Amino acid sequence: MKFGFGTGQMLRRAWRDCDSGASREIIAMSFVTVLDQLPAARSPLLRRFAALLEPNDNPKFEAIAQAARTLTRQNFGRTMRMFAPLYLSNECINNCRYCGFSRDNPILRVTLTVEQVLTEAKHLAAEGFRQVLLVAGEHPKFVNANYLVDCIQALRPLFPSISIELGPMETAEYEPLVAAGAEGLVVYQETYNRSTYSEMHTSGPKRDFNWRLDCPERGYAAGFRRIGIGALFGLAPWRPEAMALAAHLEYLLKHCWQSQFSVSLPRLRPAAGEFVPPHSLGERELAQLICAFRICFPQVGIVLSTREPAPLRDALVSLGVTLMSSGSHTEPGGYTGQGRDAVHQTVRGRILPPDTASAALATGQFEISDERSPAEVATLLRRRGFEPVWKDWDQALLAR
Repeated sequence: MKFGFGTGQMLRRAWRDCDSGASREIIAMSFVTVLDQLPAARSPLLRRFAALLEPNDNPKFEAIAQAARTLTRQNFGRTMRMFAPLYLSNECINNCRYCGFSRDNPILRVTLTVEQVLTEAKHLAAEGFRQVLLVAGEHPKFVNANYLVDCIQALRPLFPSISIELGPMETAEYEPLVAAGAEGLVVYQETYNRSTYSEMHTSGPKRDFNWRLDCPERGYAAGFRRIGIGALFGLAPWRPEAMALAAHLEYLLKHCWQSQFSVSLPRLRPAAGEFVPPHSLGERELAQLICAFRICFPQVGIVLSTREPAPLRDALVSLGVTLMSSGSHTEPGGYTGQGRDAVHQTVRGRILPPDTASAALATGQFEISDERSPAEVATLLRRRGFEPVWKDWDQALLAR
């Protein structure tokens, strides 16, 4: 049952806070109405954010960058949280023009067994990671609630912090995942431009713009303590996209204030389907965008993934970034070769043998750019005066 957030009505939900035992109540309002009123309904904070996105000369840019560095140091010190994505499956029922996992792409697919997921996870743990992001395409036939609970429970002894990046779910569907040990939810709107969203998502449940937009609030109601949002830059003009993302973040900080929030600013990378982005976000503009988010949201985490080239990542770490992935693979089984013997093609729900006779890994969601190992990235961070943080959370903190 969907709650109908897009109708503009408000629902009141109360639940017991499992962390402290105290009752907490939220009003599950929808960001849909706020988004549809932009830019007329800009708050003072959003007006300041917009000013920071305006073209500027080098002296002004350096002043903004220095302000961002100072705020980052004040709120996060010299720490950098390290995490790794772990892809469970690249099966998907959605057709998204920009995504390598898109349903109609003739790619090699696989869904890892729980045992194979655990093997991949042990590799990541040996690399030093204690924070992992479980990623999968949206296909309930292959990735269902029971499978996800089993994966989370299997990984919990290895990783104090487990986050998920999956197709949007109901609050009631998220609750077992939280109970199993998942503490973080990542969901990107991809684009906040309705017409672009419709053009990019041609079939599948992901076509429902409002349903995806309200996903962070449903996750908050389920009890996730960390929530990450973002936009995929390259689908729409970057400044309006950034404004909508900032408005969403401002809204969530007000209405879902008991969770920690992070924001990600990924740029499109080459992927199966050979999609050509209609817009671009240059390196200087990306740096400006990071600074704007840090200045306007000084305590929010900012994520920088291996989509970006190594020299750029090295240059951006001091501006406002607080979370980095490294040594990433975007294909299921990419770290240890798991699932190689089960790789197949999926055509209209039917599993067919791969075209190639030789065993191969499943296809990745997109190409990464920074291929350095976790150890190499950690060494670079230390050389720059930062402390890589592999673990910053444990369930034992909640013990009474």
